[in-house]
Amino acid sequence: MYRLFASALIAALLLVPAFAQAEKPEVEFINSAKAVTAGYPFSQAVRVDHTLYLSGQIGTDSKTGKLVEGGIETESRQAMQNIKDLLGGHGHSMADLVKCTVMLADIKDWPAFNKVYRSFFDGRYPARSAFAGSGLALGARVEVECIAVVD
Repeated sequence: MYRLFASALIAALLLVPAFAQAEKPEVEFINSAKAVTAGYPFSQAVRVDHTLYLSGQIGTDSKTGKLVEGGIETESRQAMQNIKDLLGGHGHSMADLVKCTVMLADIKDWPAFNKVYRSFFDGRYPARSAFAGSGLALGARVEVECIAVVD
């Protein structure tokens, strides 16, 4: 019995260096030139191997950087378009999304957000969470962050 235990322990210890030398994941921090110039204290996205983490997007106009006017539906459409554009700019699409988190200034806006959200997908929706949060950046009504699986 002792010999069997000792043999198993030696075999396990011999495997430790193999695990310790496993490759570190490939990490890429993704920012547009405009984001770099703006000096944001975050990356627009970070790719870790085949997983792409997108920072939260609010309904800002990509040309002006200002929040679009018109309320929850307009902001929701712009936030989702910003996600689509960010993905597209790196060769990915909305079909690559597997998880989204939605933060709403007022949870009563959930139905209006859903109406817009549905229009960005072909019926295959990512897993999703939604909750109310106060004090979103720039006084936004909605912020959406997503995770995608990419090549």
